[in-house]
Amino acid sequence: MQGIASAFADAVVLVTGGSRGLGESICRLFHGAGAAVLIADVRAEQGSALAATLGSRAAYVGLDVTQERQWQVALKSCVEQFGHPTILINNAGIYRQCPLEQITVVDYQQIMDVNALGTFLGMKTVTAGMRRMRAGAIVNVASTAGLEGIGGALAYVASKHAVLGMTKAAAIELAVHGIRVNAVCPGPMATPLLSEGYAVPAETLLAMEMPLVPMGRMAHADEVARLVLYVASTDASYSTGGVFVADGGLTAGLRTG
Repeated sequence: MQGIASAFADAVVLVTGGSRGLGESICRLFHGAGAAVLIADVRAEQGSALAATLGSRAAYVGLDVTQERQWQVALKSCVEQFGHPTILINNAGIYRQCPLEQITVVDYQQIMDVNALGTFLGMKTVTAGMRRMRAGAIVNVASTAGLEGIGGALAYVASKHAVLGMTKAAAIELAVHGIRVNAVCPGPMATPLLSEGYAVPAETLLAMEMPLVPMGRMAHADEVARLVLYVASTDASYSTGGVFVADGGLTAGLRTG
């Protein structure tokens, strides 16, 4: 990748779920690489604080990714402050564990709305402007749960399989317009999302041994954020419809030794 301080000097990046965890790491890395960053999240206090910390060429906008009208407001805010997004990072997501027979329709729909519908609405919102520019990069944050199953997390698994399917379909449709669409699939990662899902502190997650992961540990958010940065960059200019995995070897196969 070209010099990190200027790699995204002309980029305008909209990051959903950008106020904490992986989203925060993504925002910090893009901003450090020269991009203008719009932090879109429902967490106003954390998002505003992060924007203030980053300073110039960073701003916060409230966004519930399940609401199409709010997407339009976020896009308008981005255009007025920085220009049309050249990069969209669909990162917002929720994770819950629940046995199959105990999942309510409301719980299932809420997970699908945030993780899958939110991703769809993000792509739908930004593509018209990207088509006019004949350029753009969309990175959908999925999960290794989109590549395999996780017992006790059926709704989450369904939502992330949907994200990967949409990524491939959108990549085929938008390539002719100069828009690349890819997915990044993190494995176990010590973020507030997983911490809340398991009801344990993030520090506990980082200290846990992960016997099924060949690298033996969870990822730090920055490790996944750097992959997101690469996939969005011109260094990945011939990659679209791709699935990029950062999972410490979890999905490579069985660990026998």
